[in-house]
Amino acid sequence: MHAYNLDRPERLRAYLAKQRTLYEVREDGQGGKHWETVTAQDLRPFEPSVEPPPFSAKSFFFVERERLFRFDGGQFYSALPEVVPQAIFGLHACDLMAVAYQDRFFAEDTHYQIRRQATLLVGLDCLHSCNDGFCSVLGSGPAVQAHTADLILLPPAIHGAGWLLLVGSEAGSAAISGLGLAPTEQDWQAQRTANSLQVAREQGEQLDVVDGINALNMGQIDPQRWDDLGLHCLGCSGCTSVCPTCSCFAPLDLPSAEGDMQRLRVWDSCLYEGFQKEASGHNPSATAGQRVQRFWFHKFGDGFKNRFEHYGCVGCGRCDHVCPGGIGVHGVMHKVVQP
Repeated sequence: MHAYNLDRPERLRAYLAKQRTLYEVREDGQGGKHWETVTAQDLRPFEPSVEPPPFSAKSFFFVERERLFRFDGGQFYSALPEVVPQAIFGLHACDLMAVAYQDRFFAEDTHYQIRRQATLLVGLDCLHSCNDGFCSVLGSGPAVQAHTADLILLPPAIHGAGWLLLVGSEAGSAAISGLGLAPTEQDWQAQRTANSLQVAREQGEQLDVVDGINALNMGQIDPQRWDDLGLHCLGCSGCTSVCPTCSCFAPLDLPSAEGDMQRLRVWDSCLYEGFQKEASGHNPSATAGQRVQRFWFHKFGDGFKNRFEHYGCVGCGRCDHVCPGGIGVHGVMHKVVQP
Protein backbone atom coordinates (compact mmCIF):
# COMPACT_ATOMS: atom_id res chain seq x y z
CA MET A 1 0.00 0.00 0.00
CA HIS A 2 1.04 3.58 -0.63
CA ALA A 3 0.70 6.02 2.26
CA TYR A 4 0.30 9.79 2.10
CA ASN A 5 0.16 12.68 4.54
CA LEU A 6 -3.33 14.13 4.81
CA ASP A 7 -3.65 17.50 6.49
CA ARG A 8 -7.43 17.21 6.99
CA PRO A 9 -9.88 14.40 6.21
CA GLU A 10 -12.37 17.11 5.19
CA ARG A 11 -10.12 17.91 2.24
CA LEU A 12 -10.35 14.36 0.99
CA ARG A 13 -14.09 14.26 1.62
CA ALA A 14 -14.71 17.45 -0.37
CA TYR A 15 -12.54 16.23 -3.24
CA LEU A 16 -14.38 12.91 -3.50
CA ALA A 17 -17.78 14.60 -3.16
CA LYS A 18 -17.06 16.55 -6.35
CA GLN A 19 -16.75 13.29 -8.24
CA ARG A 20 -19.59 11.24 -6.76
CA THR A 21 -22.42 11.18 -4.23
CA LEU A 22 -20.78 10.86 -0.83
CA TYR A 23 -22.28 9.43 2.36
CA GLU A 24 -21.06 9.93 5.92
CA VAL A 25 -22.50 9.07 9.32
CA ARG A 26 -24.00 12.17 10.94
CA GLU A 27 -25.91 12.81 14.14
CA ASP A 28 -29.60 13.56 13.63
CA GLY A 29 -29.92 15.90 16.60
CA GLN A 30 -32.09 13.42 18.50
CA GLY A 31 -29.40 11.08 19.74
CA GLY A 32 -29.30 8.92 16.63
CA LYS A 33 -26.76 8.55 13.85
CA HIS A 34 -27.49 7.85 10.21
CA TRP A 35 -25.83 7.78 6.82
CA GLU A 36 -26.37 11.17 5.19
CA THR A 37 -25.36 12.77 1.90
CA VAL A 38 -22.47 15.22 2.24
CA THR A 39 -21.68 17.76 -0.48
CA ALA A 40 -18.32 19.23 -1.41
CA GLN A 41 -19.43 22.55 0.11
CA ASP A 42 -20.14 21.01 3.52
CA LEU A 43 -17.65 22.45 5.99
CA ARG A 44 -18.63 20.43 9.06
CA PRO A 45 -15.62 18.65 10.56
CA PHE A 46 -15.31 14.93 10.12
CA GLU A 47 -15.95 13.47 13.56
CA PRO A 48 -15.45 9.70 13.52
CA SER A 49 -17.23 7.86 16.30
CA VAL A 50 -15.76 5.00 18.29
CA GLU A 51 -19.11 3.26 17.92
CA PRO A 52 -20.17 2.00 14.48
CA PRO A 53 -23.49 3.43 13.28
CA PRO A 54 -26.66 1.49 14.17
CA PHE A 55 -26.97 0.42 10.54
CA SER A 56 -24.10 -0.87 8.45
CA ALA A 57 -23.48 -0.21 4.75
CA LYS A 58 -25.47 -3.31 3.76
CA SER A 59 -28.46 -1.42 2.37
CA PHE A 60 -26.30 0.55 -0.08
CA PHE A 61 -25.92 -2.64 -2.11
CA PHE A 62 -28.59 -5.08 -0.88
CA VAL A 63 -31.55 -2.73 -0.60
CA GLU A 64 -34.52 -3.43 1.64
CA ARG A 65 -37.05 -3.46 -1.19
CA GLU A 66 -36.49 -3.39 -4.94
CA ARG A 67 -38.12 -4.48 -8.17
CA LEU A 68 -36.42 -7.31 -10.02
CA PHE A 69 -38.64 -7.47 -13.11
CA ARG A 70 -42.17 -6.94 -14.37
CA PHE A 71 -44.38 -9.12 -16.58
CA ASP A 72 -47.07 -7.73 -18.91
CA GLY A 73 -48.67 -11.08 -19.63
CA GLY A 74 -46.49 -11.86 -22.62
CA GLN A 75 -43.00 -10.58 -21.92
CA PHE A 76 -40.66 -10.08 -18.98
CA TYR A 77 -38.89 -6.75 -18.52
CA SER A 78 -35.83 -6.51 -16.30
CA ALA A 79 -35.62 -3.68 -13.78
CA LEU A 80 -31.93 -3.13 -13.23
CA PRO A 81 -31.12 -0.26 -10.87
CA GLU A 82 -29.96 3.08 -12.20
CA VAL A 83 -26.88 4.08 -10.24
CA VAL A 84 -24.56 7.04 -9.93
CA PRO A 85 -20.98 6.87 -8.64
CA GLN A 86 -20.97 7.00 -4.84
CA ALA A 87 -18.51 6.99 -1.98
CA ILE A 88 -19.10 5.70 1.54
CA PHE A 89 -16.83 7.69 3.81
CA GLY A 90 -15.50 6.46 7.14
CA LEU A 91 -16.44 2.79 7.21
CA HIS A 92 -15.12 0.80 10.16
CA ALA A 93 -13.05 -2.31 9.51
CA CYS A 94 -15.79 -4.68 10.67
CA ASP A 95 -18.32 -3.21 8.23
CA LEU A 96 -15.82 -3.39 5.40
CA MET A 97 -15.18 -7.06 6.16
CA ALA A 98 -18.95 -7.56 6.03
CA VAL A 99 -19.08 -5.92 2.58
CA ALA A 100 -16.35 -8.30 1.42
CA TYR A 101 -18.45 -11.19 2.77
CA GLN A 102 -21.53 -9.94 0.92
CA ASP A 103 -19.45 -9.49 -2.25
CA ARG A 104 -18.89 -13.23 -2.27
CA PHE A 105 -22.46 -14.10 -1.32
CA PHE A 106 -23.91 -11.87 -4.07
CA ALA A 107 -21.13 -12.53 -6.58
CA GLU A 108 -23.62 -13.55 -9.28
CA ASP A 109 -26.34 -11.07 -8.33
CA THR A 110 -26.59 -8.34 -10.98
CA HIS A 111 -28.56 -5.87 -8.87
CA TYR A 112 -26.02 -6.04 -6.05
CA GLN A 113 -22.99 -5.89 -8.32
CA ILE A 114 -24.19 -2.87 -10.30
CA ARG A 115 -24.37 -0.85 -7.09
CA ARG A 116 -21.16 -2.31 -5.72
CA GLN A 117 -19.09 -1.53 -8.80
CA ALA A 118 -20.22 2.11 -8.66
CA THR A 119 -19.03 2.53 -5.06
CA LEU A 120 -15.78 3.77 -3.58
CA LEU A 121 -15.16 2.50 -0.05
CA VAL A 122 -13.24 4.78 2.32
CA GLY A 123 -12.31 2.92 5.49
CA LEU A 124 -11.28 4.17 8.91
CA ASP A 125 -8.91 2.43 11.31
CA CYS A 126 -10.16 2.24 14.90
CA LEU A 127 -7.99 3.49 17.74
CA HIS A 128 -10.25 2.18 20.51
CA SER A 129 -12.77 -0.61 20.93
CA CYS A 130 -16.47 0.06 20.60
CA ASN A 131 -18.89 -1.25 23.22
CA ASP A 132 -19.45 -5.02 22.81
CA GLY A 133 -17.02 -5.16 19.88
CA PHE A 134 -14.74 -8.15 19.40
CA CYS A 135 -13.39 -7.64 15.88
CA SER A 136 -9.82 -8.41 16.98
CA VAL A 137 -10.83 -11.95 17.95
CA LEU A 138 -12.39 -12.64 14.54
CA GLY A 139 -9.71 -10.92 12.46
CA SER A 140 -12.12 -8.36 11.05
CA GLY A 141 -10.55 -5.30 12.67
CA PRO A 142 -9.63 -2.90 14.10
CA ALA A 143 -7.26 -2.13 11.21
CA VAL A 144 -8.90 -2.03 7.80
CA GLN A 145 -7.59 -4.78 5.57
CA ALA A 146 -6.32 -3.57 2.21
CA HIS A 147 -8.49 -5.88 0.13
CA THR A 148 -11.69 -4.55 1.74
CA ALA A 149 -11.31 -0.81 1.04
CA ASP A 150 -10.19 1.50 -1.74
CA LEU A 151 -8.87 4.16 0.65
CA ILE A 152 -8.05 3.94 4.36
CA LEU A 153 -8.00 6.84 6.80
CA LEU A 154 -5.47 6.45 9.60
CA PRO A 155 -6.29 8.88 12.45
CA PRO A 156 -3.52 10.45 14.50
CA ALA A 157 -2.76 8.34 17.56
CA ILE A 158 -1.53 11.34 19.55
CA HIS A 159 -2.77 14.90 19.73
CA GLY A 160 -1.11 17.18 17.22
CA ALA A 161 -0.05 14.45 14.83
CA GLY A 162 -1.40 14.39 11.30
CA TRP A 163 -3.77 12.05 9.49
CA LEU A 164 -2.51 9.52 6.99
CA LEU A 165 -4.22 8.16 3.90
CA LEU A 166 -3.51 4.64 2.66
CA VAL A 167 -4.40 3.51 -0.83
CA GLY A 168 -5.82 0.00 -1.02
CA SER A 169 -6.84 -0.37 -4.66
CA GLU A 170 -6.41 0.98 -8.17
CA ALA A 171 -9.81 2.64 -7.87
CA GLY A 172 -8.64 4.40 -4.74
CA SER A 173 -5.46 5.56 -6.44
CA ALA A 174 -7.44 6.93 -9.39
CA ALA A 175 -9.89 8.70 -7.08
CA ILE A 176 -7.14 10.83 -5.47
CA SER A 177 -4.93 11.29 -8.52
CA GLY A 178 -5.47 15.06 -8.62
CA LEU A 179 -5.33 15.72 -4.89
CA GLY A 180 -1.58 16.28 -4.78
CA LEU A 181 -0.78 14.46 -1.56
CA ALA A 182 2.82 13.95 -0.47
CA PRO A 183 4.07 10.47 0.46
CA THR A 184 4.59 10.10 4.18
CA GLU A 185 7.84 9.31 5.92
CA GLN A 186 6.07 8.10 9.07
CA ASP A 187 6.29 4.46 10.10
CA TRP A 188 2.60 3.90 9.49
CA GLN A 189 2.89 0.11 9.66
CA ALA A 190 4.18 0.31 13.22
CA GLN A 191 1.46 2.79 14.10
CA ARG A 192 -1.26 0.48 12.81
CA THR A 193 0.24 -2.47 14.69
CA ALA A 194 0.30 -0.48 17.93
CA ASN A 195 -3.30 0.65 17.39
CA SER A 196 -4.44 -2.92 16.81
CA LEU A 197 -2.72 -4.17 19.95
CA GLN A 198 -4.37 -1.41 21.97
CA VAL A 199 -7.84 -2.33 20.71
CA ALA A 200 -7.17 -6.04 21.30
CA ARG A 201 -6.23 -5.27 24.90
CA GLU A 202 -9.42 -3.28 25.37
CA GLN A 203 -11.54 -6.09 23.93
CA GLY A 204 -9.86 -8.81 25.94
CA GLU A 205 -9.69 -12.52 25.20
CA GLN A 206 -13.48 -12.91 24.69
CA LEU A 207 -13.32 -16.49 25.95
CA ASP A 208 -17.08 -16.98 25.84
CA VAL A 209 -17.08 -16.17 22.13
CA VAL A 210 -14.06 -18.32 21.36
CA ASP A 211 -15.30 -21.27 23.42
CA GLY A 212 -18.82 -20.89 22.04
CA ILE A 213 -17.59 -21.06 18.44
CA ASN A 214 -15.57 -24.18 19.21
CA ALA A 215 -18.49 -25.85 20.98
CA LEU A 216 -20.86 -25.03 18.13
CA ASN A 217 -18.61 -26.49 15.45
CA MET A 218 -17.75 -29.59 17.52
CA GLY A 219 -21.42 -30.37 18.13
CA GLN A 220 -21.07 -29.98 21.88
CA ILE A 221 -24.15 -27.83 22.48
CA ASP A 222 -27.16 -29.67 23.92
CA PRO A 223 -30.27 -29.19 21.70
CA GLN A 224 -32.18 -28.28 24.86
CA ARG A 225 -29.88 -25.27 25.23
CA TRP A 226 -31.09 -23.99 21.84
CA ASP A 227 -34.71 -24.53 22.88
CA ASP A 228 -34.05 -22.54 26.04
CA LEU A 229 -32.56 -19.72 23.99
CA GLY A 230 -35.52 -19.85 21.63
CA LEU A 231 -37.82 -18.90 24.50
CA HIS A 232 -36.08 -15.52 24.58
CA CYS A 233 -36.47 -14.88 20.83
CA LEU A 234 -39.40 -12.61 19.96
CA GLY A 235 -38.98 -13.09 16.21
CA CYS A 236 -38.66 -9.32 15.83
CA SER A 237 -35.86 -9.53 13.20
CA GLY A 238 -33.93 -6.75 14.93
CA CYS A 239 -30.69 -8.73 14.87
CA THR A 240 -31.01 -9.76 11.22
CA SER A 241 -31.85 -6.20 10.17
CA VAL A 242 -28.77 -4.64 11.75
CA CYS A 243 -26.40 -7.54 11.07
CA PRO A 244 -24.11 -6.41 8.24
CA THR A 245 -23.83 -9.89 6.71
CA CYS A 246 -27.44 -11.12 6.93
CA SER A 247 -28.78 -11.57 3.41
CA CYS A 248 -32.14 -13.37 3.66
CA PHE A 249 -34.77 -12.13 1.24
CA ALA A 250 -38.16 -13.15 -0.11
CA PRO A 251 -39.88 -12.64 -3.48
CA LEU A 252 -43.08 -10.61 -3.50
CA ASP A 253 -45.39 -10.44 -6.54
CA LEU A 254 -47.62 -7.36 -6.75
CA PRO A 255 -49.44 -5.29 -9.38
CA SER A 256 -47.18 -2.56 -10.77
CA ALA A 257 -47.86 1.09 -11.54
CA GLU A 258 -47.86 0.13 -15.24
CA GLY A 259 -50.88 -2.10 -14.69
CA ASP A 260 -49.04 -5.42 -15.04
CA MET A 261 -47.30 -7.64 -12.49
CA GLN A 262 -43.94 -7.09 -10.88
CA ARG A 263 -41.65 -9.15 -8.69
CA LEU A 264 -39.99 -7.44 -5.77
CA ARG A 265 -37.19 -8.58 -3.54
CA VAL A 266 -37.64 -7.66 0.13
CA TRP A 267 -35.57 -8.29 3.20
CA ASP A 268 -36.65 -11.35 5.15
CA SER A 269 -35.45 -13.02 8.35
CA CYS A 270 -34.58 -16.63 9.09
CA LEU A 271 -35.95 -16.01 12.59
CA TYR A 272 -39.50 -15.62 11.29
CA GLU A 273 -41.62 -18.70 11.92
CA GLY A 274 -42.65 -19.12 8.28
CA PHE A 275 -39.29 -18.41 6.67
CA GLN A 276 -38.50 -22.06 5.82
CA LYS A 277 -42.05 -23.38 5.72
CA GLU A 278 -42.62 -25.50 2.62
CA ALA A 279 -45.71 -25.66 0.41
CA SER A 280 -46.42 -29.11 1.82
CA GLY A 281 -46.80 -27.56 5.24
CA HIS A 282 -43.58 -29.05 6.57
CA ASN A 283 -41.36 -26.60 8.43
CA PRO A 284 -37.75 -27.69 9.06
CA SER A 285 -37.38 -24.80 11.52
CA ALA A 286 -40.73 -25.01 13.24
CA THR A 287 -39.52 -24.09 16.72
CA ALA A 288 -37.88 -20.89 17.87
CA GLY A 289 -34.95 -22.91 19.21
CA GLN A 290 -34.31 -24.44 15.80
CA ARG A 291 -34.38 -21.02 14.20
CA VAL A 292 -31.98 -19.53 16.75
CA GLN A 293 -29.64 -22.49 16.26
CA ARG A 294 -29.74 -22.08 12.49
CA PHE A 295 -29.01 -18.36 12.76
CA TRP A 296 -25.90 -18.85 14.88
CA PHE A 297 -24.62 -21.67 12.69
CA HIS A 298 -24.78 -19.18 9.82
CA LYS A 299 -22.75 -16.71 11.88
CA PHE A 300 -20.12 -19.09 13.25
CA GLY A 301 -20.26 -22.35 11.30
CA ASP A 302 -16.95 -23.49 9.84
CA GLY A 303 -18.74 -24.52 6.65
CA PHE A 304 -19.71 -20.91 5.97
CA LYS A 305 -16.23 -19.70 6.88
CA ASN A 306 -14.65 -22.11 4.42
CA ARG A 307 -17.00 -20.95 1.68
CA PHE A 308 -16.83 -17.21 2.26
CA GLU A 309 -13.34 -16.99 3.82
CA HIS A 310 -14.70 -15.44 7.01
CA TYR A 311 -17.32 -16.10 9.62
CA GLY A 312 -20.71 -14.51 9.06
CA CYS A 313 -20.13 -12.49 12.22
CA VAL A 314 -17.65 -9.61 12.08
CA GLY A 315 -17.72 -8.72 15.78
CA CYS A 316 -19.59 -5.41 15.59
CA GLY A 317 -21.89 -6.23 18.54
CA ARG A 318 -24.99 -4.63 16.97
CA CYS A 319 -27.16 -7.64 17.82
CA ASP A 320 -26.36 -7.17 21.51
CA HIS A 321 -27.67 -3.61 21.29
CA VAL A 322 -31.00 -4.35 19.60
CA CYS A 323 -32.12 -7.76 20.95
CA PRO A 324 -34.92 -7.26 23.51
CA GLY A 325 -34.54 -10.88 24.63
CA GLY A 326 -30.88 -10.55 25.57
CA ILE A 327 -29.69 -13.16 23.08
CA GLY A 328 -27.30 -11.11 21.03
CA VAL A 329 -23.93 -12.65 20.37
CA HIS A 330 -22.52 -12.27 23.87
CA GLY A 331 -25.72 -13.45 25.51
CA VAL A 332 -25.82 -16.58 23.34
CA MET A 333 -22.14 -17.43 23.50
CA HIS A 334 -22.15 -17.09 27.29
CA LYS A 335 -25.16 -19.38 27.66
CA VAL A 336 -23.98 -22.11 25.29
CA VAL A 337 -20.69 -22.56 27.15
CA GLN A 338 -22.30 -22.74 30.58
CA PRO A 339 -22.12 -26.24 32.14
